[in-house]
Amino acid sequence: MSSKNNRGGLTAFLDSLPHPADPFQTAALEAVERGASVVVAAPTGAGKTLVAEGAVEMCLGRGGRAFYTTPIKALSNQKFRDLCGIYGSERVGLLTGDNTVNGGAPVVVMTTEVLRNMIYVGDDLSEVEAVVLDEVHYLQDRARGAVWEEVIIHAPPHIRLVCLSATVANAGEFTDWVRSRRGPTELVVEEHRPVPLERWWSVRDLYQKETHLLSLFSEREDGRGEAVNPDISRLLARRRRGRRRMVAPRRSEIVEMLEEEGMLPAIYFVFSRAGCEESALRLVDSGVRLADSEERGEIRRRAEEGTSHLRDADLRALSYDRWVWCLEAGVAAHHAGLVPAFKEVVEELFSAGLIRVVFATETLALGINMPARTVVLDRLTKYTGEGHEALTPGEFTQLTGRAGRRGIDEVGHGVVLHSPHIPLEQMAGIAAWGSHPLRSSFRPTYNMVVNLMANYDRRRSERLLRASFAQFQMDRRGGRGRRRGGRDGLVRHFHRARELLAEMGYASDWSLTGRGEALRVIYNELDLLLMEAAAEGLLAGLSGPELAALVSCFVFEPRRETASPDRLPTPDLDDRWERLLVLRAGLAEAEEGAGLEATRPPEAGFTHLAYHWAGYAELDDLLEEDALAPGDFVRTVRQVEDVLRQLRDAAPLLEAAGDVRGLAEAAGEALRRVDRGVVAARGVM
Repeated sequence: MSSKNNRGGLTAFLDSLPHPADPFQTAALEAVERGASVVVAAPTGAGKTLVAEGAVEMCLGRGGRAFYTTPIKALSNQKFRDLCGIYGSERVGLLTGDNTVNGGAPVVVMTTEVLRNMIYVGDDLSEVEAVVLDEVHYLQDRARGAVWEEVIIHAPPHIRLVCLSATVANAGEFTDWVRSRRGPTELVVEEHRPVPLERWWSVRDLYQKETHLLSLFSEREDGRGEAVNPDISRLLARRRRGRRRMVAPRRSEIVEMLEEEGMLPAIYFVFSRAGCEESALRLVDSGVRLADSEERGEIRRRAEEGTSHLRDADLRALSYDRWVWCLEAGVAAHHAGLVPAFKEVVEELFSAGLIRVVFATETLALGINMPARTVVLDRLTKYTGEGHEALTPGEFTQLTGRAGRRGIDEVGHGVVLHSPHIPLEQMAGIAAWGSHPLRSSFRPTYNMVVNLMANYDRRRSERLLRASFAQFQMDRRGGRGRRRGGRDGLVRHFHRARELLAEMGYASDWSLTGRGEALRVIYNELDLLLMEAAAEGLLAGLSGPELAALVSCFVFEPRRETASPDRLPTPDLDDRWERLLVLRAGLAEAEEGAGLEATRPPEAGFTHLAYHWAGYAELDDLLEEDALAPGDFVRTVRQVEDVLRQLRDAAPLLEAAGDVRGLAEAAGEALRRVDRGVVAARGVM
């Protein structure tokens, strides 16, 4: 990115701000102006977004294009709306896989996967000067983290990256790696919170029937840092006839106390969806009202406007009246089980100050712009899928980072509730300032293998794999990592996968067959199994509802361990499901023989819902018969849509190889059937 004649552009941008930029923001933007990539690590709410907006402004000032990537579609939608407000809808586009708006615009917001796919298929990115990688610390995500590394490794060399991250313990190491891949790269770290955070501890005294709110820490007498407030220890020492006297306050008590203390609005983190819904309903049932009559009218108007694209039948199925009843009291729940429209309305109302308390799961901490005056942590443990584990200091810092609105609050508040299961010393350790070390989750997928083979020769592919952050971290841990990389490690894994693909007819030496070319456009955790199923004819000759049902087996992941249904919707699907299990067993055996991790089994738990939805069943009929949350239903069907689109793109390559016939038409028919109603509703439009 040339800095020639651009000083005026940066100066003009900084001069246009309503308040002076912070030193870290200016430093980061000056690095971008000099033509460097930049890594910005700063607390939530510190103002990293301004760096991204400044980089975009400089690109547009030179007549170039800028891409803004985010880890989740909801955040892409939000950022799209924000940038439309700055530049106008005609200059901003959106690409999220299931939503395409003005894709040729100068500024395009997208999920990181979309950019990775554009790079692999060879889209022209010559006019793109900068790419913002928002929430780049996502690269440690087990399922999707490799996408960030693929973009950093494979993006055209002229593109400069603006990497925005939460505070991480090893930002320097990550920056060193980016520099090794992208050339000049500068690290800007901001440790100061723009709004100081006061940490509190709350407990209910059963004997005196009162709720206490105390500072969790106090200054040490010797002036060396902070220590646990001694008043807390004195309170906990109280007993009543040897029995427990101190318990966690009820949620309604906490909310009422926060209102009395002027500490609303608040985000109240409850680490379960059911707990969020129950908490909101119980709070309103208890008579708490946090909105006046004028606000209630505005809340209803915005709720109706934000859900106007949903049919009345769908709104009834989604318990719309109960939802609005809570909203009008100034209370809401926010979690992944809500449909996108409901979540977007809650986010808008909370940001506008009309919702005063949101009960949320930790997914709210993933970049959504919803700052509050106070954050309450219901508990300091969460269920991981295998058991309950205590939060880390880094997780505590991330969650409480939402507390304190810049320009509004002089101080933010993080409230921890008493728990008899967490010793005071452990609680204090969790609430201490901390950050995660960033760890790579990179590993070559089958899709990555065929795309490397298609785009690079053998030596270049091996160099790119050794250039991953995963290998970089191995090397830094010692010489053994470097030796493994050449002969645990990633290059060896790549060649094992490549050899298996060759045995299965996807490649011949370093050339791809028709099947291999088709695999290049399949971006699914079960990519090879899906291609095998298509090539073996398991997806051919099915009706639209049947194909949607069978495709759902490749995307559905139950939130808890459940048994597969005894029977699938049709006898033909029963037969194909059994054949799919046999196919997967054979693939797993081949993978284990090749020294590779076995592909996980498909899941049939969504087949009935997908079949009947594609058969035009009503939403309320489906939700009544299944425990799946509406948001999970919509998200899973949209994932089915993604795979159907991929199959439609891959089908001509498979047909050219003589493997299948009619798959493109069948995928298109299934796609038309499932893309309707609440699934097709795109609130961002």
